[in-house]
Amino acid sequence: MKKGIALFFATAFATSVAMAGHHTIHWGYSGHGGPEHWGELSDDFKMCMIGRNQSPIDIRTDTAYQTKLPAIGFDYHTPTKDVVDNGHTEQVDIEAGSGITIDGIRFELKQFHFHTPSENRIDGKSFPLEAHFVHADEHGNLAVVALMFKYGKTNPVLAKIWNKMPKHAGKKHHLTMTAEDVQHLLPKNRAYYRFNGSLTTPPCSEGVRWFVLKHPVTVSKAQVRKFARILGFANNRPVQPINARVILK
Repeated sequence: MKKGIALFFATAFATSVAMAGHHTIHWGYSGHGGPEHWGELSDDFKMCMIGRNQSPIDIRTDTAYQTKLPAIGFDYHTPTKDVVDNGHTEQVDIEAGSGITIDGIRFELKQFHFHTPSENRIDGKSFPLEAHFVHADEHGNLAVVALMFKYGKTNPVLAKIWNKMPKHAGKKHHLTMTAEDVQHLLPKNRAYYRFNGSLTTPPCSEGVRWFVLKHPVTVSKAQVRKFARILGFANNRPVQPINARVILK
């Protein structure tokens, strides 16, 4: 993946339109622009149809390969900037400087955004909400940390984001959240499943490192309803075939 393309999708992971040649390609989650048609909308999106390492997936824990995975080196120490309705999700942009270290490589946190219901599944189970923390290294390679939410108590960090969510595509609101707030979204136990995958939105580029946290955090039913109401549609791509990939646990 070329650096410019990778960084574009790291900072605008799911835009309301995608540019292909001289045309604006509209895509979405239903109808003629839905996931089953993404690969037909543009030559630039063909990977959505022909890719062999696509995301999301259903993580089957009984067949995942047991190994000693290294801890992800989380270093989130910068505040948020804005929350943006980009037409496909609500996305929180982060001030530069935060990131993770994995495989001896530093990946900078660009943004995080949400999907309802969850895109990835664990042993066939879907979750009401999933967050994707999108990171890029200096060469534009991407690493995504996925966090699942289960129904339970109101999530105080989400409440701060939800209170600032724009209600119209293309709008953004300034969001004042500390680095500690962002850290508190994550569970204390940060064990994870790992696999190689892709962007879950067009152009579905592959070569993305995926880290799905094993332990969910809570979200209230009212919070999920509010997100779904503002977004207006389910924004989850269906799970994709695992093919020959190995899932590590």
